[in-house]
Amino acid sequence: MTTTTRKHGKRLGLLLAFCAGPLAAQNLSLPQTATRTYSTVQEPGTYALPTGPVRSGTLPTTRIEGRIEIESWRIPQSGASSFQLIEPLRDALIADGYDITLDCATQRCGGFDFRFATLVLPAPEMFVSLDDFHFVAVQKPGAGAISLLASKGPRDGYVQIIRAGKAVRAETITDAAPIRSVATGDLAQALEANGHVILPDVIFDTGSTTLGAGAIASLDALADYLAANPSRRLLIVGHTDATGSLDANRAISLRRAGSAVSYLRERHGTPTAQLSSEGAGYLSPVASNLTEDGREANRRVEAVLLSTE
Repeated sequence: MTTTTRKHGKRLGLLLAFCAGPLAAQNLSLPQTATRTYSTVQEPGTYALPTGPVRSGTLPTTRIEGRIEIESWRIPQSGASSFQLIEPLRDALIADGYDITLDCATQRCGGFDFRFATLVLPAPEMFVSLDDFHFVAVQKPGAGAISLLASKGPRDGYVQIIRAGKAVRAETITDAAPIRSVATGDLAQALEANGHVILPDVIFDTGSTTLGAGAIASLDALADYLAANPSRRLLIVGHTDATGSLDANRAISLRRAGSAVSYLRERHGTPTAQLSSEGAGYLSPVASNLTEDGREANRRVEAVLLSTE
């Protein structure tokens, strides 16, 4: 069903194979210097696949449910434009039978309104230039959807890949450095420098307090951080948008924080003494509640560092 939302990317000898079945596989090759900067899976999850450019402040999308894989790549010292980064990936998908749903660049997409209206990983994992980005969405019956976003930074190129629904990845890696999802070192640095950090892949729909069944990279990284630093204590804080009453939203946000705490305790055995939870409701927004994208940003979970000794 088509809906609308308001405005608002190891070194390799690497193959990324998107498989609809054992007989339908397409290899997507990234440059040998590419480094994966982020990787996460939500299963089940949802993704609003853009199906057209932003017009009159509105981005048309198709809601896709199922397994959602998100990753980003950095290509160091790349002199390629966003189109040159994305073209071979797009052409490989077309050769494998995917149909283009949307293929646009910067202003033809709707400029930065498009960039803020769709799912984009935050810096430093992904960088999107104001005047040079390219987006491609493709779909294939029985194989789900894939979106590609490429942009050129001051020195490096960046590519974000989202697989949604039945698009399954297989990969072969040679001479590969360890992959970091939400890297523990980066998360720890942000946490200790700023005192708190937003967990970008802990995502809730309006009114929902349930996490998907798949692994959540930022929580996995938090568990590693706490295991390496047994004297640290974290407060996990849930936040909501401004839909509904304050009391109801405080209750929802507390249950969201509790879901993240349960994940850490049940999956990683994180000691109870290192974790507590709280719900702030809609009292601490990070974006306007007047737009759908803003409300989505406000539905978040943060980790707050309570003790450094």
